[in-house]
Amino acid sequence: MNRLKLLLSLVIVGFVSFANAQEIVALKDAVNFALENKAEAKRADLAIKKAEYKIDEARAGALPQISADAGMQYSPILQQMVLTFAGQQMKGEMSRPWVSNIGVSVYQNIFDQRVFTGLKAAKSTREFYQVNADLTDEQIIERVANAYYQVFIQEEKLKTIEKSYENTNKVRNVIKSLVENGLAKPIDLDRIVVQLNNISSSRQQLINAVDINKNALKFYMGYPIEQSIRLTEETITPNLALLEDQIDVENRTEFKVLSKQKELLGFAKEAERANLYPTVGLSANYGYAGMGDKFITSKDYFWSDLASVGLSVKVPIFSGGAIKAKINQAEIDLLDIEEQMNDTKLGLSLEYQNAKAQIENTLKSVDIQEENVSLAEKVLVNTQNNYQQGLANLTEILDAENALTDARNNYSNALLEYKIAEIALIKAKGDLKTLIQ
Repeated sequence: MNRLKLLLSLVIVGFVSFANAQEIVALKDAVNFALENKAEAKRADLAIKKAEYKIDEARAGALPQISADAGMQYSPILQQMVLTFAGQQMKGEMSRPWVSNIGVSVYQNIFDQRVFTGLKAAKSTREFYQVNADLTDEQIIERVANAYYQVFIQEEKLKTIEKSYENTNKVRNVIKSLVENGLAKPIDLDRIVVQLNNISSSRQQLINAVDINKNALKFYMGYPIEQSIRLTEETITPNLALLEDQIDVENRTEFKVLSKQKELLGFAKEAERANLYPTVGLSANYGYAGMGDKFITSKDYFWSDLASVGLSVKVPIFSGGAIKAKINQAEIDLLDIEEQMNDTKLGLSLEYQNAKAQIENTLKSVDIQEENVSLAEKVLVNTQNNYQQGLANLTEILDAENALTDARNNYSNALLEYKIAEIALIKAKGDLKTLIQ
């Protein structure tokens, strides 16, 4: 008896542990987990960080450039020079075997249009990566939401098939009782057992489908595939308010990405045109130079300091037409992105109208299939009562049961089509992030 209690306790503890190991996931949880853990989201964040460093790089061009250098040279043989003094030619060594130098150089851009344009372009690049990250988030939300409801509907179908099995098993028990009392044929019992076996086979297929769809959901979430999850219980309720609003396609993230690309291409054109401007810079140098017959540590090593300040101006005059050709290419890129923007605007409007039409159709389908389920349930109940009274045969019961199962599955399919259409419409309105609020 004690062993039985111990075994029962272990079974209960194991069941509780298994239940706790399954994380309960709502759609909001799934999406937020994906936004924090999916590789695409992490890469988008890295791109934003990289853009910050690009701004630092561009800003550096406007700041002083400071460098230090040092060197030492030993010449075993010194070149002699011939000099003329007072009509006399004299040979002499112009250097010493050991020569050293150390110094600091500073260069400051005073005017360079390319630097200023690069700084503005770098800031715009950061904004582009931010908008692109928003687009990546929306794509992740859409994939996770669709995968989530794929699992949800498969689980609803599994509940339907389990309910069908339960109802058919009740019929089997009734028929078994009738056979035992000589009120029904044994073949009727065999037929109902075959029906139960077929339902069991369909149930196993749905279990596999649920597992496969859950694995797909976990992949889109960036969730460990080997860990179990369980979706929260919820009721899918059509949201008619989605059909009331209108949209501005220019607020869609896809269009904003193209707008930022156009802005960057404008800066690219400015950068090419900046090559036509003169550049002005200020330079300064200070250092020490030394030389001697022996190594630097000797007493006769001679040192002297030196300094210079200079202003440099570079004016481009003729480049063979290369700069003009690059400016024209940049202009073509701008015209091309404008065509893309016009086409994208048209495509986004089409996407919204199609999504709106699709959700209207799915709402009608949901209503029809819901009514079919109600009718099929009534038909099954009436057929079962008629069978017990001898007014219907087993075939009619099986047909009614199959009709109810089909009606429930069709209803589940209609709900899935509605949720997919709903997500598409929310995306078309640019409101996908409302799914995580």
